[in-house]
Amino acid sequence: MNELALKYGCNPNQKPSRIFMKNGKDLPVEVLNGKPGYINFLDAFNSWQLVKELKAATGLPAAASFKHVSPAGAAVATELSDTLKKIYFVDDLELSPIASAYAKARGADRMSSYGDWVALSDTCDAQTATLLAREVSDGIIAPDYTDEALEILKTKRKGNYNVVKINPNYTPEPIEHKDVFGITFEQGRNELKIDEEMITANIPTANKNFPEEAKRDLLIALITLKYTQSNSVCYAKDGQAIGVGAGQQSRVHCTRLAGNKADIWWLRQHPKVLGLQFVDNIRRPDRDNTIDVYISDEYDDVLREGTWQNLFKVKPEPLTDEEKKEWLAKNTGVSLGSDAFFPFGDNIERAKKSGVQYVAQPGGSIRDDNVIETCDKYNMTMAFTGIRLFHH
Repeated sequence: MNELALKYGCNPNQKPSRIFMKNGKDLPVEVLNGKPGYINFLDAFNSWQLVKELKAATGLPAAASFKHVSPAGAAVATELSDTLKKIYFVDDLELSPIASAYAKARGADRMSSYGDWVALSDTCDAQTATLLAREVSDGIIAPDYTDEALEILKTKRKGNYNVVKINPNYTPEPIEHKDVFGITFEQGRNELKIDEEMITANIPTANKNFPEEAKRDLLIALITLKYTQSNSVCYAKDGQAIGVGAGQQSRVHCTRLAGNKADIWWLRQHPKVLGLQFVDNIRRPDRDNTIDVYISDEYDDVLREGTWQNLFKVKPEPLTDEEKKEWLAKNTGVSLGSDAFFPFGDNIERAKKSGVQYVAQPGGSIRDDNVIETCDKYNMTMAFTGIRLFHH
C-alpha cells in the first residue's frame, strides 16, 4: 500500500488529506489500530527519527513524547531514582528499559505531554503499554509490539487508540520536498550525524572537562533539537531532556522558556511537593495541573478556603520564594544545547540559574568572545559544534 487516506489535514476544513509515496513504493508504516490523522503522522515521523538517532548515538533504548511536531520530552533508558519514580508516578510499576525511557520522556514535562504522541526505538512491551494505558495520549509509533502490549493498547480510547508500526530499516530519499502556498520547496535531508566528536573537537572555554554523563546528556539535547521547531534550546540531565524551549523568535526567550521548565522539573522533587497528600479520587491531569500551580506563584488560588479540600487531604504549606531559591541552587551538572549560536552572554547567565555546567552550541557569533567569557566566569565547559540544527 503506497497511500493512506486521512480524516482531514491540520484542521477539519482542510480536505482531502492523505499520506503517500511519490515513488510508488509501499509506505513504511502499518496502522495496527485506530485512524491516525495528519498531525499524528507529522509527530510520528519526527519522533521516530529522534528516537532512532538517540538509540544509535547512545546505544540505549530511547523514547520521546511529542506535541505539535516538537518534543515535550525525550530520554534514554537509565535506572530511575526513587524520587524520579515518584514524581513521574511510576513507583507502583515494574519498568523495562524501554518503559523507563518513556516514563522519563513523558515525566519531565507532564503538562506538555498531556495528549502526546509516543515514539519508541525498541519493541513496545507489556510494561510500556501498561504505563501508557493510564495516560492521556493520542498514539504511538514503534518498530514492533508484543502481542500482550498490542492487546493492552487496543483498550485505550474505547478501542480507537492509534498504534503505528514502522519498518526500522526504511531509508527515505536523500532529497525532500514540501509545498507551501502552492510552491514546492526542495532540500537535501538533514542527514547530519550527531556524535561525541562533535562535542569534544572544539572546546573554547578554559574548562575543557566533559564527564561521560555530560557527553550523553549533550547528545540527547542536540538530537532533541534536531527535531524541535526552531528557534530551540534544550536542557538535559540524568539521560533525559528536562526542559525544551521551542519555536521562539528570540534565542534568550528559548533559554528562559526551557530553563523555566527545567526549574519546574527540579522543584517537583522538593520534599514539600513530594509530601503533597492528594484526595484519593483526583484525576491524574488534575493532580499534574495542581502541582504546577502549587510550584508557581499562583498557589494562593489553590489553597484558598473552599478550593483546597477538593484537591488535598491536608492543607499544604506554601512553597516560599526562599525555599524555591534554596532548592534550585542545589541543581547542578545540567547540560544545555542550542540549535544555533548564542548571540549574547545573557543566555549563559540565564542557563546558570538552572544549574547548567555544560554547553554545546554551533558558535559563529560576532560576540563569541562574550559568550566564552561568561562561561569562564562560571567555570562552565562549552563546545562549539560548528553545526546549526534549524528545523521547520
